Amino acid sequence: MKSLVNALRGVRNHVAPLVTPNGRVRSSAMTFVVFFWLVTFVFLWSHSPWRAIPRPLETLRAIGPLWQHEGLAFEIFTSLKLNLQAIAIGTVGTLLIAYLGCIPLFRPLFMALGYARFLGMVGLPFLFTVILGGGFKLKLSLQVMAYSFFFAKSVLAVIDSIPAERYDDARTIRLGPVGTLWRVVIRGTRDQMIGALRDNAAISWMMLPMIEGISRSAGGVGAMLLAENKHFRLEAVFAIQLIILAIGFASDAFIGWVHRMACPYAFLKLERR
Repeated sequence: MKSLVNALRGVRNHVAPLVTPNGRVRSSAMTFVVFFWLVTFVFLWSHSPWRAIPRPLETLRAIGPLWQHEGLAFEIFTSLKLNLQAIAIGTVGTLLIAYLGCIPLFRPLFMALGYARFLGMVGLPFLFTVILGGGFKLKLSLQVMAYSFFFAKSVLAVIDSIPAERYDDARTIRLGPVGTLWRVVIRGTRDQMIGALRDNAAISWMMLPMIEGISRSAGGVGAMLLAENKHFRLEAVFAIQLIILAIGFASDAFIGWVHRMACPYAFLKLERR
């Protein structure tokens, strides 16, 4: 009886942190929680009452024909190339405009870039088509636009959150305006900018299928996704969505790794809290 009580106490000590707000749990326990929810999701998906939704095995079987007969590998490569170029161009361009926006004369232009995220895609594709033509250039311009608008708002929030004490420190050591910009704004917010890039890269992946659907001439997984959805092949639609999710997860993990390598001090500070 005593051993049973001790066992129950041990279970309680392990379970209590899992259901306590801001509870501290070990990494092994968190791995178990993730595995539990993953198994739960697959079970609920497999036993869904809606028969129109393809089951997990049907979704996995659909990947083979898509890969072998419909050129899924080539479409993935096309989408990867488009998205990586859009993120690179949008990141460099937005940061340059952001740092230029530290000059009061140009700050309204940068703020306007952030508020442009409220614009929809209706009408804009026609404007870009008239200027750039169709095909890959059209999709790249739309993707850069969609990514940059959201990334600009995140960058603006990072710059506005810089404490005044950092600017005071720069003046104390007699740094000029350019030196203050470099030390406080550019170098001082490097880790936060990479974090903003990581968050908005996910938005870029979310926008990708819609933009590729606007201009289908250059292919991509978005165009394939809409074609499969048009013919009501839901198992293929789910399979493509799973692949997009996996690619997005891998890219997020890669950016996280780059973040740790480029700014290890930021994670050391978090671990000491």
